[in-house]
Amino acid sequence: MRSTLRPTLLIAATTALALLAGCAGKAEPEYPPRELQSLDATTEVTTLWRERVGKGLGETGYPVAPAQEGDTVFAADGRGLVEALDADSGETRWTVELDTPVSSALTAVAGSLFMATRNGEVLSLDQADGEVQWRARVTSEVLAAPQANQQLLVVQAVDGRVTALDRQSGDERWVYTGPRPSLTLRGTGTPTVIDPVTFAGFANGRLVTLDNRSGQPLWERRIAIPQGRSEIDRLVDLAGQPVLTQDGRLFVTSYNGRLAALDARSGEMQWSRELSSYHTPILVGDLLFVVDEASHVVAVDAGSGNEIWRNEALEGRSLTAPAFATDHLVVGDAEGYLHLIDPREGEIVGRDRVDGSGIGVRPLTDGRRIYALANDGTLEALELRP
Repeated sequence: MRSTLRPTLLIAATTALALLAGCAGKAEPEYPPRELQSLDATTEVTTLWRERVGKGLGETGYPVAPAQEGDTVFAADGRGLVEALDADSGETRWTVELDTPVSSALTAVAGSLFMATRNGEVLSLDQADGEVQWRARVTSEVLAAPQANQQLLVVQAVDGRVTALDRQSGDERWVYTGPRPSLTLRGTGTPTVIDPVTFAGFANGRLVTLDNRSGQPLWERRIAIPQGRSEIDRLVDLAGQPVLTQDGRLFVTSYNGRLAALDARSGEMQWSRELSSYHTPILVGDLLFVVDEASHVVAVDAGSGNEIWRNEALEGRSLTAPAFATDHLVVGDAEGYLHLIDPREGEIVGRDRVDGSGIGVRPLTDGRRIYALANDGTLEALELRP
């Protein structure tokens, strides 16, 4: 049985939970974490400020990633404390303690801060002072960051349902019920939302495009096909977020499946390659960067799907999804290190340790800066200097 899934992506099942827990306890890691090698760094990492946000992400590692809009960084802990911090100094502008634990990443859009909770609530806070603007109830716990367009806030819950709420009022507009196998990764994909449509990936390996006027599907494509004898081997969750380009391409990852490029208008497959990942990839120029299930960092030609380079030095270290800052890829790991990677050659060129509790959420990047949130709530702002 695989035991390489990160804390926020533990296997969940509707039946046989005790059996699975017993198997997981006896399993050896498929990808034991590699020790870090000495590094001749060519990029300097400077700490600008360091603050503590509440009690951290909790023992179960809820993916409460921070967000930024303008000169403010917003962060929360797993218990419901939310803070706004000055992006330059780290000074706290306001703090709010909610009456319910936060479970999703934060989304900051047009003066509002959106998040979801373990009891299936979605909240909108005023970015200026943290006042709750509205609350809405969805069908179950939410781990994926709510996604906004000009009118809607779209939320994908762990039961497979996608709910569209009015962004200003929180009123429900439509609900789409997606399929949910009996055994899935703990979590869901994060939808990608533009004004006319929503692209949502599901645990059965399918990608669906929904009409934002009604929630009705426009097209559906299978990205990954279940294979293998065991239920674990047959997991094919689309656990990342589809990446949409300005020229109408979609890049989608799947667990135990494929990395695929599709035409966003028709769903026609342009290329695919075998690659298992539960992370959102990142597109920079004509290169697509992916962290696979083994924590290999892979660069792929976005036009053809051909592999350009692969870095295996961080295998088994439970890397986060990749981010990009000042011409460097940035990933965090389970021991709390940030690794800087040259996107052209794939070599590690810098490293910094934020906190030994580990980094479980994708680093937030802004130009030359990186905002890294450790599992214990340590939020560190760093700047890169070549």
